[in-house]
Amino acid sequence: MAGGKLSARQKMINLMYLVFIAMLAMNMSKEVLSAFGFMKEKLTENNISTSQKNNEAYDNLATKAREQAAKFEMLNKQAIQIKEYSRDFYAYLEDIKDKISADVEDKEDYESMDKTANLDEYFFKGNKFTKEGDAFINKINDYRILVSNILGKESKFSSILINRFSTNDEINRDGKKIKWLDYRFKGFPLIASLTILTQMQADIKNTEADIVADLLGGKLEEALSLDNYKGIVALDKNAYFAGEKVTGKIVLGRYDATLVPDKVTLNKKPYTNIKDGQVIIDLPAGNVGSHDIKGQITFTQNGEPINVVFESSYSVIPEPSSAVVSADKMNVVYRGLQNPISVSLPGVSDNNLDVTVNGGSLSGKNGKFNLSPGSGQTAIINVKATLSSGKKVTSKRDFRIKDIPAAMGSARGQYGVVRMPKTSLGRTPIGAGLPDFVFDLKLKVNSFKVKVPGQVTVLVRGTIFNAQAKKALSKAKRGDVVTIFDINASIIGNSSYKLQKVLPVSIEITN
Repeated sequence: MAGGKLSARQKMINLMYLVFIAMLAMNMSKEVLSAFGFMKEKLTENNISTSQKNNEAYDNLATKAREQAAKFEMLNKQAIQIKEYSRDFYAYLEDIKDKISADVEDKEDYESMDKTANLDEYFFKGNKFTKEGDAFINKINDYRILVSNILGKESKFSSILINRFSTNDEINRDGKKIKWLDYRFKGFPLIASLTILTQMQADIKNTEADIVADLLGGKLEEALSLDNYKGIVALDKNAYFAGEKVTGKIVLGRYDATLVPDKVTLNKKPYTNIKDGQVIIDLPAGNVGSHDIKGQITFTQNGEPINVVFESSYSVIPEPSSAVVSADKMNVVYRGLQNPISVSLPGVSDNNLDVTVNGGSLSGKNGKFNLSPGSGQTAIINVKATLSSGKKVTSKRDFRIKDIPAAMGSARGQYGVVRMPKTSLGRTPIGAGLPDFVFDLKLKVNSFKVKVPGQVTVLVRGTIFNAQAKKALSKAKRGDVVTIFDINASIIGNSSYKLQKVLPVSIEITN
C-alpha cells in the first residue's frame, strides 16, 4: 500500500510491529553491551602486554646503538621519534575515553553504558563536527603522516599505516558514502565507542611493535655480547626419585652449536661433558630434598676470559606408595553408562599400570578407562605397578554406584509447565531429558499418554500426537492444561537399561 493512505488499524499494526522490534533489540542489547565490555577488557590487557614487549624492544635497540653505532644509531633515533609520537597519540585517546565516561559511576557495569549522547555531543554538532571532532580527525592524520615521513615513502609499512589509521569516507551497506567519523562513532552506545578507541590504541601498540621489530631485522632477542649471555639449566624434569640420575642440559640464552666453551665448572668441580655448545648433565640425583646446580661457563672474547654464570635447582622426592585415581565425573559412577575414569601413578608410565575393578567391568588403556558398574552399590578400582627401582605398589579407590535419575518429559525442549497453542501442540514432538545430569545423555521417547480435560486418556506410540489424541486436543479450551504422562523412554545406544519413571510435562493451552 505504498503511497496510499493507511487506515487507523494498519497504523496501529505498524506501530505494534515497531514496538515489537524495539523490544527485541532491548532484550538483545544487554548481551551485546557486555560483549563489547569484555572485548575492551581483553584489548586493554593486550595493550599492557604489548607495551611491556615494546619497551623491551626499544631498550634492545638502544643497547645495540651503543654497542654498534654505525649500524643501529640512526635506527634508534627513528624508533625514539616513533615512540614519542605513539605515546602522545595513545595518551590523547585515553583522555577522550576519560572525558566521555566521566559520568559513569561503575566502569565495569557495561550494560549501563548504552547511551550514545556522551560521544555524540563530544564529536558532533548537528550534521557537522565539533572542534573536538575535527581535532580527533587531525590527530589521526598527523600520526599517520609523521610516522610515514620517518620511515620514508618506500617503506613497506605505508600501506599498513593507511589501513590502520585512515580517515577516508566509508561506504555503508546501502552503497552510500559516509564520513569516517560518522561511520565509526555516530549513534554508537558508549561502551562500543570506548571499545573502538581502545582498539585504536591497540593499533598504535601493534604499529610500534611491527616497526621496531623490522628495524632490528626480526632479531629482538639476539644478545649483544657475551657479557649479556645467561646460562640456562634445562633439566629433563624437576623432581627425581632417590637413586635416579639427574639428566638435562645447560645452554646459553642464545644457543649456537658452534659456540664451544673453553671451560665449565659445575658445583665447584671441572666438567667436560660438552656437545654442540651444550653442557650435558648426567649426575646422581642424591638424597631426598632440594639440590642446587651452580657453576660457570668460560669463553674467550677479545683475548679476555668471559665467565657466564648459571644457577638452578631440583628436588628429589620419595618414591610413591599409592596411585592417583580420579573420576572425571566426581567419585560417583552411574549404572547403565560408560563412566570415564583416569588412573595415573607418579613416576610410572600409564601403559605399565595394572588396573582392575570389583563391582563392574572396565575397558580402555594407558590410564584412560570406561567403567560399567554392576548391580551392587560400590565399584572398587585396583591399581598395581612396579617402580623403576623394582618396588611394587598397590592402591585402590571406591566409587559409589547410583542409578540414572528420573528423566523429565518435555515439549519444545521445555520442562514442567509449557504454554503453547493447541495447534502447535498437535505437531510438537514429545521429548524426555535430564536437564541437570552430569552426562549429556540422549533419550528416545517410545510412547506416552495424553489427558485433555473432559476427554478420555489417549495412548500415543511414538513422539507425535496421533489422530485420536489430536481429536481430543481439538476440544481443549484456552486455559486448559493438557497432561503428558506415563512417558516411556529409553537411552539411545543402550535401550536395555530400564530408566526410572519419566516425570510428566503439562501444556497450558493459550488459544
